[in-house]
Amino acid sequence: MKTILLQFDTDSRASSFDRVVAVDAGVEELFSYAGINKDNVTGLVHGAIFTRGPAKLNNTAIFVGGSNVGDGETLMKHVQNTFFGPMRVSVMMDSNGCNTTAAAAVVAAKSHLQLNGCSAVVLGGTGPVGQRVAQLLAMEGSDVLLVSRSEERAETACAAIRSKTSTGSLTPAGASTESEFMELCSGRKLVVAAGAAGVCFLTEGSLNSLPDLDVAIDLNAVPPTGLADVGAMDKGKELAGTICYGALGVGGTKMKVHKQAIAGLFESNDRVFDTEEIYALALQVAGLTDK
Repeated sequence: MKTILLQFDTDSRASSFDRVVAVDAGVEELFSYAGINKDNVTGLVHGAIFTRGPAKLNNTAIFVGGSNVGDGETLMKHVQNTFFGPMRVSVMMDSNGCNTTAAAAVVAAKSHLQLNGCSAVVLGGTGPVGQRVAQLLAMEGSDVLLVSRSEERAETACAAIRSKTSTGSLTPAGASTESEFMELCSGRKLVVAAGAAGVCFLTEGSLNSLPDLDVAIDLNAVPPTGLADVGAMDKGKELAGTICYGALGVGGTKMKVHKQAIAGLFESNDRVFDTEEIYALALQVAGLTDK
């Protein structure tokens, strides 16, 4: 029996990126649907779960994607709520690469740092990737400073993360100037820049002024990058005593995790790959499960 992946994309056109990764992950049949939302997805889910007997449903799976992470989260919940009893298939949510990117970033940090008790700062922490990075770091026991241009939004994000994990610590902070960003990064061991494309938090030469910083990760590949000292291709590059990773530098792990998660959907009919599950897979991919 062939494996079938149903791609539910919330955008008007289904992502070609997600389609290519699905094919490279070994999916035999890919059904791509665009413009999917909670109001029109139920029939598609029913089509996925009622066409094969429960013992064969491990051969069907659903991928939720699109550029809007909030829409993806809403769609993911509705898909899961449509399942009942044994009538379900495995499902993965990775809208805009939010989960696989965050998982790959934290894995990169973990390969160099003891994250339990690590002092970390996440710049652009209220965005979908930034929030997930902060969540995963907190789950690892880190002392996380979540930074946004609005302290109120930062506190809202921290509250949402606290509802998901009781480990680590989360502190909100607001900043809008480079001097403020520098002050918040001072004394921290890890900085992750997860801002929107074109937003630069720290200009060139800033890392020289952060002697306590051990690892710097920038997840923006579009110039100007969030941390100007970090190149998009950097992968474990040392600069001024700091290990640097750029967006493409963590991209190799991100792609491996994405493909393995897709393949893992067909191991049973009840797997769910969201933030925590994708991070657990990323740790396996990186060989860090015992650290």
